[in-house]
Amino acid sequence: MIVLGYIASIFMGLSLGMIGGGGSILTVPILVYIFSINPALATAYSLFIVGLTALVGGISYLKKGEVDLKTGLIFAVPSFVGVYITRAFVVPQLSDPVFAVGSHAISKSLLIMFVFAILMVVASFSMIKSKPSPVAQGRFSKSQRFFLIAIEGLVVGGVTGFVGAGGGFLIIPALVLLVGLPMKIAVGTSLFIIAAKSLLGFIGDIQHQEYIDWNFLISISGVAVIGLFIGFALSKKVSENLLKKGFGYFVLLMGTLVLFDQISKL
Repeated sequence: MIVLGYIASIFMGLSLGMIGGGGSILTVPILVYIFSINPALATAYSLFIVGLTALVGGISYLKKGEVDLKTGLIFAVPSFVGVYITRAFVVPQLSDPVFAVGSHAISKSLLIMFVFAILMVVASFSMIKSKPSPVAQGRFSKSQRFFLIAIEGLVVGGVTGFVGAGGGFLIIPALVLLVGLPMKIAVGTSLFIIAAKSLLGFIGDIQHQEYIDWNFLISISGVAVIGLFIGFALSKKVSENLLKKGFGYFVLLMGTLVLFDQISKL
């Protein structure tokens, strides 16, 4: 199972390298189902692993001039606020169980994984959809689009904080549709945003975690970085549309399996 976990971590890095997102969609289930880590701790570990991997990728894109730092900053600052507040104050304050539905108690771990599964299913459809409708591109001024991207940054930050997801599958559509960035620059910018807010969220988490297995985190992150560079190489050979659709169906399958697994525990 440990070997399987490390192999799966390569695919996590590969997804970040190829499409600039999807890392946490794979990382949290890997940590929970393969390494048997508690979901609350798994979301914290995911922030570090995905954040460090995305940082390496972001630096690589920056060297090629494929990062829009100004747009990234506009998105990232409110996102920092959302992720830090959620990890440092909201998640630790949740009671366990959080609430009850009839005779079924909903634990913090079950709620986190249930929300994560719903997020995976919803995100998969945006990836599968071949031609997203450019809703805001022709309707809003440049300043209005930047305001919208800041609001989405705050929302994505909150999502990141709660389920440990970097949010690349939400960031990239925002950068392409609301700001009008080319796909390659959106991917590079997304990696930097993911890295910054994920690592900040992890810092907020350290305050409440009694034990952090640093050796495990570094080893998984190292394997994920290998996958990242494999993803860079493959992205040059696979069409963008085919890649997004294929990954979208994979995310849909995983999200559905996780969702049914959580429902079975009720």
